[in-house]
Amino acid sequence: MEALNQFLPLILIFVVAYFFMIRPQVKRQKDEKKFVEELKRGDRVITKSGLHGKVLEFGDENKSVVIETMAGKLKFDKSAISHELSQTIKTKK
Repeated sequence: MEALNQFLPLILIFVVAYFFMIRPQVKRQKDEKKFVEELKRGDRVITKSGLHGKVLEFGDENKSVVIETMAGKLKFDKSAISHELSQTIKTKK
């Protein structure tokens, strides 16, 4: 019983870290992956570098995307598109 009392604070720290740090990060990663998989032509997106544009087409075995911007057409990896920033466009409408 005394051994349990010694390890209880360590166990509590791990549980708190899991629920407040690890679990939300895993959820965010799943949401980002789902968002990238569900992209379609015509979606307005923002890249992680802050570039705004509209999805025109997909290429390279669906791993890249061509985005139309005011500067022209640019090709990006799908991983360069930000889920959080792109959601701000949808909420502003």
